[in-house]
Amino acid sequence: MSRRSLALLTTALVMPALLAGAPGHRAEAAEPGAGGSPGPFASPLPRGVDLDTVTIPELQARMNRGSLTSSALTLEYLRRIKAIDPKINAVLRTSPTALRQAAASDVRHRLGRTRGPLDGIPVLLKDNVNTRDMPTTAGSTALAGGPPDKDADLVRRLREAGAVVLGKANLSEWANFRAAKPTSGWSAVGGQTNNPYVLDRNPCGSSSGSAAALAASLTQVAIGTETDGSIVCPAGMNGVVGHKPSLGLVSRSGVVPISAEQDTAGPMARTVVDAALTFSVLSGHRTAGTSGLVDAATRPGALRGKRIGLWRLPSLGTAVDALMSRTAADLRTAGAQVVEVTPPYQDRLAALEFPALLSEFHRDIDAYLATRGGPRDLAELIEFNRTHPAEQRCFAGQELFEQALAAPSTTDPRYRAVRAELRDLSRRSIDETMDAHDLDAIASPANPPAWTTDCARGDNDVIPSSTPAAVAGYPSLSVPAGFVDELPVGLLLMAGDHEDADLLSLGAAVEHRLDAWRAPRYLPSVPAGAAPRNGR
Repeated sequence: MSRRSLALLTTALVMPALLAGAPGHRAEAAEPGAGGSPGPFASPLPRGVDLDTVTIPELQARMNRGSLTSSALTLEYLRRIKAIDPKINAVLRTSPTALRQAAASDVRHRLGRTRGPLDGIPVLLKDNVNTRDMPTTAGSTALAGGPPDKDADLVRRLREAGAVVLGKANLSEWANFRAAKPTSGWSAVGGQTNNPYVLDRNPCGSSSGSAAALAASLTQVAIGTETDGSIVCPAGMNGVVGHKPSLGLVSRSGVVPISAEQDTAGPMARTVVDAALTFSVLSGHRTAGTSGLVDAATRPGALRGKRIGLWRLPSLGTAVDALMSRTAADLRTAGAQVVEVTPPYQDRLAALEFPALLSEFHRDIDAYLATRGGPRDLAELIEFNRTHPAEQRCFAGQELFEQALAAPSTTDPRYRAVRAELRDLSRRSIDETMDAHDLDAIASPANPPAWTTDCARGDNDVIPSSTPAAVAGYPSLSVPAGFVDELPVGLLLMAGDHEDADLLSLGAAVEHRLDAWRAPRYLPSVPAGAAPRNGR
């Protein structure tokens, strides 16, 4: 088929969807119907496609049979964003080319030229990931001008795989590395993102919009970023799956940084299989982490003989600890061996991590700002925040910026000694624990029940479970574990360096066994101490 014929076919496929009137960014809300459906819109999806539960393999099977198109799938997600997002404020903007991208995928499906499992699948990006055709702001009005010159490397991989870049998700401004007491999910550009389960509760940061949008089924998969906890905590607190890959497996190029020593982007989804398929594209290994994953999740006895170390973290509260006890009992019933562990060196890691991040942030944000319009370095960014009232609507502080400006350079021997000790102790904390107990993974609670959002107070987010893997650069994975007072709690799994594929396989089996996911009900509030609605 000639290029001209391919273009004409694409136009013929996309025009009906465009004429149907795809919703724009920040449209007025319609009341969600049962199960969070968008009420007044007639769904273009065929019967039997439930966006709350459908997986990428199921969608691809339908598209390959011709019973579903990417255009219909993308249009339905755009309609859901228009109907539901005003309740949770998770989506900053939708791409003006989303339906054209979907139509091009439909052509590839018709011609048998698909590019892999993400072809035609809508993906929402955290708004600290560069896109050449949409603004990339990190939530700050300082970057709210024109878009970057080119896509981040990971976006290029998504486009090459045929994914539909649906839009950009809200986030905690500057990935929560600005104020000493920030409010997760708030940015000057996007306002406050709410937890879809209970709307006055927090979504955790900083990939808050990505996680909340997934919980509300506003996209099939999303991309988050993490320095320490910003994928796995939002995933746990919004009842979805979040995978923080081993450091270096996903390119950091074109992502607004905190620290090159810890930063990574990663996939977020409603199921482990969808996260694994997305990771395979992000990492450039189309089969990485996906071989046998569905079998691992559903095969009887998939957990038999697996050894999991449970790090309880009772500081997260008695209700979370009770949920961890039920989770351990459930995994034991499925044949896993669960032993209690306490990874060493945690106090020392907590003391050293923040000073190292200050030095690294100053170095890395200066390098990034030099590629964008607006403030040219951290000093100019601090001055911008002092003189722009929009940056002070929720909280005025920028103490972390100011401390980073005064921190030792990354060439300073004091800094180098700190980072070397961090790297050593964080890896030993995981490696020694796993070796001592012959473990397949370490498990811990990913989050406490979501706290109420309060700009004056800030977050209540001292959550130590993410730190060992984040500092070591090892993989971690949050899967839904259950609920406390209508609020989701995740189970965080972590493993050794570059063991992402094994961790995803184990996570799929754990996810299948716990079966803890349920759709949000968009409750306005919930009394403190209310009884959980079900056993998990």
